[in-house]
Amino acid sequence: MVAAADPCRTLAQRQPLMQARKNFLAWSRRPLSMRNGTQSKPSRLLAQDRLLFRFTAGMNQALVALEDGRIFRGLSIGASGTSVGEICFNTSMTGYQEVLTDPSYRGQIVTMTFPLIGNYGVNALDEESRQSHVRGFVVGELSSVASNWRAAGSLDDYLKKWKICGIEGVDTRALTKHLRVRGAMRACLTNEIASPEEAVKLALAAPEMIGSDYVKEVTTPRIYEWDPEDQLSRVWTIIKGKGEEADEVLENGQVFKKLPPVRFRVVAFDYGIKLNILRRLRQRGFKTTVVPAATKAKDVLAMKPDGVFLSNGPGDPGPLNYIHEELKQLIGKCPIFGICLGHQLLGYAYGGKTFKLKFGHRGGNQPVQDLATGKVAITAQNHGFAVDPDSLPSNVEVSHVNLNDGTVEGLRDRANPVFSVQYHPEAAPGPHDATYFFDRFASLIEEHRKA
Repeated sequence: MVAAADPCRTLAQRQPLMQARKNFLAWSRRPLSMRNGTQSKPSRLLAQDRLLFRFTAGMNQALVALEDGRIFRGLSIGASGTSVGEICFNTSMTGYQEVLTDPSYRGQIVTMTFPLIGNYGVNALDEESRQSHVRGFVVGELSSVASNWRAAGSLDDYLKKWKICGIEGVDTRALTKHLRVRGAMRACLTNEIASPEEAVKLALAAPEMIGSDYVKEVTTPRIYEWDPEDQLSRVWTIIKGKGEEADEVLENGQVFKKLPPVRFRVVAFDYGIKLNILRRLRQRGFKTTVVPAATKAKDVLAMKPDGVFLSNGPGDPGPLNYIHEELKQLIGKCPIFGICLGHQLLGYAYGGKTFKLKFGHRGGNQPVQDLATGKVAITAQNHGFAVDPDSLPSNVEVSHVNLNDGTVEGLRDRANPVFSVQYHPEAAPGPHDATYFFDRFASLIEEHRKA
């Protein structure tokens, strides 16, 4: 169902507001030399600019202030307030709801590079956790209409629900280029502070990502079994063919497929795990017990799992010594598969180190090469740190590399059943080129059983 229009406004009442918004977006796309009050040198305000800035009541201006003093102005969307964090950019064309609810974005203000965001609304099935985790949301243009048969509401209302400050009308190409040239930095997003200088001070006072431990904020507080009723993991699709594989068909044509029998029981460390990872594991025959990030290795081994999964998560893997030490004790005891932050933590467990990337990898178009086969996959990624290959011991080999910058994208233990990848084989959002890693994990467990 498409979200209903605001009942408090008639079409006639909303038209001036919509026109003012359209005027501002047109102004925001001008070259810097034709604007006033942005990062360019101030010029005399043109008469047409005065007209464009005659906002009607209800249109709040907002700004993004970077720690180096660069200012981007726009219109407020979502919740009112001020937020600070590391600003980054995501190049995905779709999947904004998955981005908002991905725990790996904890502590960050996210910029979407695709120019129009929000056009298909939001729905409960696309969430990757039980809440939103981003500190702020920056878009070029927020769609004024949520038009999709699955939509249960608008993106603007969703941002308000989770108290996320947002801004539209920003030149996201200029912002992205600035971050690519200058590197990742802290920022302040506000719709209540008029002074850019004050906003810059708040950005400079924000905690840096290096040295952060956001895992403690997002990990589960208790041990639980994922989807004991086998309802949450079913593959969603629409009716195709005769529907023999369907487990349930909803009135609107949505279909949930039957799940395969359980073949393995694994333990998943929750460093900020996405729901689609848990769904993918069950869809491949894994029954998963999820444990908090600080769970002791001996307690995990006492569960006698067929394998151990290390999840994605936010922040810097370096200061998480309480995790590094426990993972060391698991190596060689059972098959291990790690992704994203789990991949980086595994690197530390082997004695390796990580370094911060200039601006990170975030989006669904990162090319990765498998060094064993030469094959290239287009992958979904979301990380700001990478494993230093020169810090790894001789018994660990680099299995995959990023073709954009040559950074490590995969590791493999030469002697033990352990492997990891830096990217997201579960996608959500993104391409499915790397989904086969869940099958590889199953094969590794089978081989370990036989051995």
